[in-house]
Amino acid sequence: MKTSSYTAVLDACVLYPAPLRDLLVELAAGGGLYRAKWTEQIHDEWIRNLLEDRPDIKPEQIYRTRDLMNRAVPDCLVDGYQDLLPSLALPDEDDRHVLAAAIVSASDAIVTFNVKDFPKPVLDKYLLDVIHPDDFIFHQFGIDNAAVLVSVQRCRARLRNPPRSAAEYLDTLERQGLPKTVGHLRAYAGVV
Repeated sequence: MKTSSYTAVLDACVLYPAPLRDLLVELAAGGGLYRAKWTEQIHDEWIRNLLEDRPDIKPEQIYRTRDLMNRAVPDCLVDGYQDLLPSLALPDEDDRHVLAAAIVSASDAIVTFNVKDFPKPVLDKYLLDVIHPDDFIFHQFGIDNAAVLVSVQRCRARLRNPPRSAAEYLDTLERQGLPKTVGHLRAYAGVV
């Protein structure tokens, strides 16, 4: 399996929804399309929010998911970023840890739904881009269309309770805020 040198920190908001989280992790772990990074603080944020919103989910289930993510993606955890926090300025101070993790891990980008929370002039200082997950995944098609399709197939194949048809799975991804990605995938629905 090839491994890209392109590195992206995944913000908590893109790890919160299970279908998107699964696809982003699969693109890194199974597809080798990029190197995914996150921190324990990012994990804590998406897990806390998910458990607050979904009391039907047992914490142990989510902790197991976190552990599987950490094992699936080599060198995914970033630490040693805390000393940077006081020197960073963002519209929402609570996002500084994401930027700090991106700087320390020498990432190329931050993948987030909250693009406006990471102003371009600030990120330019650190040679970082901020990118919406739909744009990020869509760009992967141009790198290796076949690897993306295999990753999507693997994600759908894991859905067993209940299983999803290709159309149902693509509808699920579209509801995650991935219209460009799904628009491209619909042409391959027969193999997804």
